[in-house]
Amino acid sequence: MIQIDALPAFSDNYIWLLQDVTSRRCAVVDPGDAGPVEEWLAAHPDWQLSDIVVTHHHADHVGGVARLKERTGARVLGPAAERIPARDLALDDGDRVEVLGLAFEIIHVPGHTLGHIAYYHADPVQPLLFCGDTLFAAGCGRLFEGTPAQMHASLSRLAALPGETRVYCAHEYTLSNLRFACAVEPENPQVLARFEEVSRWREQGRISLPSTMSLEMATNPFLRVSETSVKKIADERAGQENRTLEEVFAQVRLWKDRF
Repeated sequence: MIQIDALPAFSDNYIWLLQDVTSRRCAVVDPGDAGPVEEWLAAHPDWQLSDIVVTHHHADHVGGVARLKERTGARVLGPAAERIPARDLALDDGDRVEVLGLAFEIIHVPGHTLGHIAYYHADPVQPLLFCGDTLFAAGCGRLFEGTPAQMHASLSRLAALPGETRVYCAHEYTLSNLRFACAVEPENPQVLARFEEVSRWREQGRISLPSTMSLEMATNPFLRVSETSVKKIADERAGQENRTLEEVFAQVRLWKDRF
């Protein structure tokens, strides 16, 4: 049995902690800061950190990797196309890897960074996706290295995953993303209901993650660029017709950058 919890880091990062309650082994995803992981391990001295899973090279995702590797000997997994500290296993699109007995498929999702990867576990009952800064709850990552076309293609690959897939992204951006989603689709009842729900959760100190792919398909404007309502407002923002889905996506991403 695998339990997944969030270890908060910095102002809005989450380090995902996977725990195999039978073997007392655990893994962490994107430990930008070693401190929260070390604190958890100190409070659970009978547990062993076996794997450090990395989605991309940004400092708030890899800053704690080398120290955790040195102190625990954990295996470090990360994208082959990026420089990842202390990496033991370099992963490319289509590779498969096992972490805590779970089989993960590697999906290359360029856009936020060029080598960014996501980890997908195709469980028939509860599929899991660790997507770093590519797909956020109600949003997507900024295009620091890639192009709008690349990010749109990456998100389209993730959108094809089963609706019940649990989406574990790396930041607590959901409420601000939903404010933008309300601007894009002010008449979408699911967006409005989700905004109200997440507003209550955050007031109560509750995190907004994980999401599900079906919820993202219903409320995330970056996954809804084929919808007439999203295209219409993107055309209005551009002052001209966006002829392709990539152009609609680019306009919505530009709007979000300035929102």
